[in-house]
Amino acid sequence: MDFAPYQDTAPESTRALSPPPRRSTSRSPNPRSPPTRGTTDPFLSSSLPAPSHFSDEPRGESRAFGNTDLEGGRSHINLFETSLPLRLDYEAMLAYILLPPAGGVFLLLIEHKSDYVRFHAWQSSLVFTVMFIIHLIFSWSSVLSWILFVFDIALIAFLTFHAYQDANNLDRIELPFFGGLASSFVDAE
Repeated sequence: MDFAPYQDTAPESTRALSPPPRRSTSRSPNPRSPPTRGTTDPFLSSSLPAPSHFSDEPRGESRAFGNTDLEGGRSHINLFETSLPLRLDYEAMLAYILLPPAGGVFLLLIEHKSDYVRFHAWQSSLVFTVMFIIHLIFSWSSVLSWILFVFDIALIAFLTFHAYQDANNLDRIELPFFGGLASSFVDAE
């Protein structure tokens, strides 16, 4: 046999043919035939979904379980993606650090992709607006103003730390009353 790249005749015409199959009663299973019912190997069953079922590419109108869109088209959304070019944890921290309550309002206007950041923005806006009103009410007393100021700084530090730390698993630290209200606002959006 000649294996030269340029040949005058095709190698298939001179190749020896395989012998014809024997017709016998004891034959080995055909690898292309469907599995028999006695097979216990779960990987050979035909009930497994096609590999395209797990791909991120859109498959037209049909979804994994028919035409029902259970999540309202949100199955392709990355939970850690944000509108700003910042990491999720840094953006959640900005809700408390960036001049509360103005930082929360700013993030509510800018951030549209991350519910985690929007929750912290709502909570920051609600809590520190109420704290601002309390500061205005007790502004006549310098001692109470300083106590409230120290409480504000401690609350900002606590909420900022938890917004940063809990971003890995998207846990939310909810303050009494304000956290539930912020969650309801985010869930209603």
